[in-house]
Amino acid sequence: MEGTSFTLPEVRMIGRTVFLLEGYHDKGNLLEFIAFCARVSNPENQKRGENNERLVRYLLKNGHWSPFEMVHLVFEISTTREVSRQILRHRSFSFQEHSQRYASPLVKSRVQSTVNRQGSDVKLSVSHEVEQKWLFYQNAVRDLAENCYSWAVNNNIAKEVARKVLPEGLTVTKLYMAGTLRSFIHYVQLRTQRDTQPEHREVAKKIRAIIEKDLGFPFSILLEDSPK
Repeated sequence: MEGTSFTLPEVRMIGRTVFLLEGYHDKGNLLEFIAFCARVSNPENQKRGENNERLVRYLLKNGHWSPFEMVHLVFEISTTREVSRQILRHRSFSFQEHSQRYASPLVKSRVQSTVNRQGSDVKLSVSHEVEQKWLFYQNAVRDLAENCYSWAVNNNIAKEVARKVLPEGLTVTKLYMAGTLRSFIHYVQLRTQRDTQPEHREVAKKIRAIIEKDLGFPFSILLEDSPK
């Protein structure tokens, strides 16, 4: 069964906290919402909304996390099941994942062309011939697994049984990842480090870029100012 080919991972924000109060400057700006929540004891400053970025930096530098817990984000992530197993280990988040019991997982993804190991930014000395052979074997395993899965489903074998033949590292999945901005800050801090598997690190980088754009100032400020 042929699927649609695309490059993993794919990440997009599908939901987030919205500032609903009337009369404030930019209700779609998360930075303003964080500052508003932080000023709960100072209504006059809430209305003025001045120096929001400076306030957020102060909160991070001094470990005042509760305002960041007021912001809730939801991301849609398409990746391999190998990477999704790692993402699911972050227990401060809530998840909803594509079910192979009810839907077909057969979407062709790009096979991994590198033989580098997790956490390594140093390219190993591998000949072109070896790399091409490795690509061939990955394609062969994927195609065989997909043929076996399709045969099983077409012969009325339940999908939750047929999926046993699908390899984790070559099977595409989609999941929703929901949590507070505080949790996402810590997730990005951890999973953009060099000791994270490159495919997972790419997911974290894309989440970081989306939050960075939505907040209105570089995410690096959050990383620099937040306590280790």
